[in-house]
Formats: sequence, C-alpha cells, structure tokens
Amino acid sequence: MKKESKFNLVAFMTKYSMVIALAVVFVLFYFLTNGRLLYPQNMSNLMLQNGYVLVMACGMLLCILTGGNIDLSVGSVICLVGGVAAVMITNMGMNPILTIVVCLLIGLVAGVWQGFWIGYVRIPPFITTLAGMFVFRGIGRLVLDSKTVSVQNKTFLNIFTAYIKIPGLDNDDRLLSPILVGILAAAFVMYSTFSSRRSKQKKGYRQNTALSDYGTSAIISIVILLYFFMLSQYKGISVMLLWVVVICLIYNFITSKTAFGRYFYSVGGNEKATKLSGIDTNKVYFIAYANMGLLAGLCGLLCLARVGSVNGQTGTSFEMDAIGSCFIGGASAYGGSGTVGGVVIGALLLGVINMGMSIMGIGDSWQYVVKGGVLLVAVVFDVVSRRKNGG
Repeated sequence: MKKESKFNLVAFMTKYSMVIALAVVFVLFYFLTNGRLLYPQNMSNLMLQNGYVLVMACGMLLCILTGGNIDLSVGSVICLVGGVAAVMITNMGMNPILTIVVCLLIGLVAGVWQGFWIGYVRIPPFITTLAGMFVFRGIGRLVLDSKTVSVQNKTFLNIFTAYIKIPGLDNDDRLLSPILVGILAAAFVMYSTFSSRRSKQKKGYRQNTALSDYGTSAIISIVILLYFFMLSQYKGISVMLLWVVVICLIYNFITSKTAFGRYFYSVGGNEKATKLSGIDTNKVYFIAYANMGLLAGLCGLLCLARVGSVNGQTGTSFEMDAIGSCFIGGASAYGGSGTVGGVVIGALLLGVINMGMSIMGIGDSWQYVVKGGVLLVAVVFDVVSRRKNGG
C-alpha cells in the first residue's frame, strides 16, 4: 500500500532552510547589483572561484561527522603542495603529469601523518592540525624560498582550467554542449526522483507527497538548465567544474550509499556504541584525515592552476571557508549528521555573498563580518534545533 506523509510546511521550511536562505540571498544580491550577479561570466566564475571550497568541504565533512572535529591545516597543505608543483614545473622543468601524481602523494602523506596521531595516538584533532598548520606552512615557504613562483605550462593549466569544446556542437559562434549537458543532468534528476519513489513504494516505506518530491526536483532541474544555458553564453564548461562535480558525486555516493560511509556518522553519533559493534573507530579517524590531506593536495593544484602562481600566503584561511560551508550547509557542530548536498549549498551561499559584495565594491573587512554572522546563525540554528528535538 502506498504510504505518503502529509505535507508539513514547518517541517519543509526547517529541512530546506539553507536552500531557502540561498535563494533569498541570491535574489537580494540580484537587485543590489542591478542584475550584474546574473551575468554569464559571473555565474561561470561563481563555481570556479569556489571549486576549491567544495572539494575541501567534502573532505572536511568526513572529519566533522566523526564528532564535530575539524582540520586547521588544509590551507597550509594547499600552500605546500602548490609550492612543490610550481617549483617542480617552473624551476625544475619536470613533467606536469608526474608533478601532479607526486603532489597528490604529498597531500596524502600529510593527511596520513595527521591521521596517525589523531586516530591511533589519540592526540586531539584541534592540537594536531594546529601544529600541522604551522609545520606545513613553514615547509611550503621553504620550498618557495619566500618567493612567488608562477606556472605557465599549458599541459598543467589545461588539465584544470581549460574549457571543453566538442567538435560539431561548439565553435566560436555558438556553444551547444553546455545546453545538452544541462538537459541530460535535469533529466537525470527527474529520473532519480521517480526511481527513488518507486523503490520506496515497493518496499512499503513512508515517503513525501508526489507534489513535494517532483516539485523539488523540478525546481532543481530548472536551476540546472538555467545555469548551463548561462555557461553556453560565456566560455562553456570548464574542466575545473568537472573536477568539482566528480568529487562531489563520489563523496555523496560514499556518505549516502555505502556502509563505510555510515561509519563516520556512527562514530560521531556514539563512538562507544560504534566500537562495541566491531567497527575500528581508530581507523575511521585515520581515514578521515588521510582523505582530507589528499583532497587538500588536489585543491593545491586547483588553486595553482586557477591563479597561475603561488606564494607563502596561498591558502591562508581556506580552511575556514571549508569549515563554514559544512556548518552552514547543515553539518552538526556535534558530529553525526550532515550531507554533501548541504555542503554544496553552504559553499554556494558563501560564494554568492562574496561575489555579490565584490560586485558592489564592498571591502574584504565587511565580507568577513557578514560570513562570520552567517556562520554563527547557522550553528545557533543547529544547536537550538537539537535541543528542541531532545538531542
């Protein structure tokens, strides 16, 4: 028998509070910038400028799930990896593919180093990663010799920053591939909703009303179509966008569809019970921080390719953007709850605020004030909600 929950406006508003906030902020800055926020170039740059945040936030989410823990060293790892890559390619003339592999390994080693102390020696994550923040930043500056090193190698830059052009669909006068990709993505969203509802119906699970599910999917599909249409008006789909989308999809699958992904939620929910059930909680901590190091290494390469150079200040406060994206996107400050989808919403919310205020000519100081306020509101909302629900 088909079971559907009645539509509850309050529950809907609570569940999608950050999505609604993103829509409100977007509309607000649209009018404040006289529509300039919606220029195709700005919409393209919105994702590119926040690509590193999305990638880092996927790794940071796993750390936060284990109990509200964070990694303060990721900005420094970005500086170290970016510095090594720049020196290897520019100063040493090494193969860019080999450089990428070496740099990803360096990021992984940094994560493994911290994961060992946190997972197996049980040094508090805050202390361990604070030490890593200083150590990796210092090593990065030593590698760079306190200089700014640029990268102009076309192969390296194209791997992360090129725009995709499909013969027959794209030329100098028109870009059809973004529209085609947008249509396919929108169709996939609608099909996923249909498939999910059908599966729940067969198993007799209670589910939302058809209007709620299909209405939400329709809105998401429209947003996707509009975004890709805007990309077709600028330069098309960037390779960096593909990197970000692939990483987000992989980690969404891991956290929502695999037993291994549920371990992170279990540790954050009740570590003692998780350990008694036979799960190696030390290993879960270790993997969370080793994975964070690997993704920080990838972000170092993304940032280097995006900016074209690296110096001793590269990556400063990047960890705060990733942490903020997770908490604003609904990850609990106590651990045990949070989704990749929420992280994406949180990162985009911060990105829209940054871009909107930049277009308006508002300085960095006020941007920090606004972002701090948004983060505080998000965490207060989480804490208050948990108390009301008896958490």
